[in-house]
Amino acid sequence: MLMYIIPKGPTRATIPTYKKRGDEAEEPGKEQNEGRQGESSSQLRRKELVHLPTGEVVSSYTLLEQILKSLGWERYYEGDPGFYQFHKSSSIDLISLPWDFSKFNSTHMYDIVVKNPNIFHVRDA
Repeated sequence: MLMYIIPKGPTRATIPTYKKRGDEAEEPGKEQNEGRQGESSSQLRRKELVHLPTGEVVSSYTLLEQILKSLGWERYYEGDPGFYQFHKSSSIDLISLPWDFSKFNSTHMYDIVVKNPNIFHVRDA
């Protein structure tokens, strides 16, 4: 079986690196997930979602649901039961969030920001 060794360089984050036969391929971006140049994950900056009109940090799904409902979003119960979901009847947008708020991360936050322009902001905690 032919295996390629791809040199490490600027495109390393997008291309898997293959080693000698029998070794597993490295996951692209694995080092970035483990920390930046020796930083532990606890030293990486966490993000928080801010409701701009009030300046309040969204610290729970209860608060987020209140804000989204005031913006015309409704709970969506017909989707994947593993997610907390909201939809707007005036659009095709759907916001899907993990049930566990501790798994609510910047990807989910930016999804909310994009679907609610000028209402929310993501900042470093």
